Amino acid sequence: MKRSLLLLAGVAAAVIALDRWTKQWASSTLPYNQPVPVAGEILRWTFTRNSGVAFGIGQGTGFPYYIFSILAVLVIVAMFLRRRGAPTEGGSGWPRQLALALILGGAIGNLVDRVKAGEVVDFIEVGFHGWHWPVFNVADSAVSVGVVLFALAWSRRPVSPGPAAATAGAPGEPAGLEGAGVAERGAAGPVPGGSTGEPLA
Repeated sequence: MKRSLLLLAGVAAAVIALDRWTKQWASSTLPYNQPVPVAGEILRWTFTRNSGVAFGIGQGTGFPYYIFSILAVLVIVAMFLRRRGAPTEGGSGWPRQLALALILGGAIGNLVDRVKAGEVVDFIEVGFHGWHWPVFNVADSAVSVGVVLFALAWSRRPVSPGPAAATAGAPGEPAGLEGAGVAERGAAGPVPGGSTGEPLA
């Protein structure tokens, strides 16, 4: 549990630090709402401010969207305390833990903007052949990647010790009573009606 909390805090802190630094850089360097090509039309820096939720949804409504960020933080912390990041069948629980940490860092990163200015700084724009995704930021990216990663890891059930684990024996030995029964049934015995040293008629 302690390792899980360290992962949560470390990844979330890294996301928040990168998000804050990039937003400060965009605010002090880029012209407002004027695309700056980085990789042609595929990637451009477009500094803008968003009063809605991620990717400009709900902009201009005046709704206090910071409530969603606060709820997201509370839900993630509660899930960690209830050990939702426990090991899963086929592997450890690190994908879920990493996913929750990314979502937490992104939620806090945008929450800071909303509390301080009521708007979120966006500056990353991607597009292809005239199609452009709504402008976003590092925090939005972390939340999106975290949600996808968590959804992929959700299908794996938490590992719980079962009867088979309790009856498992040492390596090379039959496992519990079931293994002993299998070994007995598989052992070769004398042929009915004769002894082991006599030929069959």
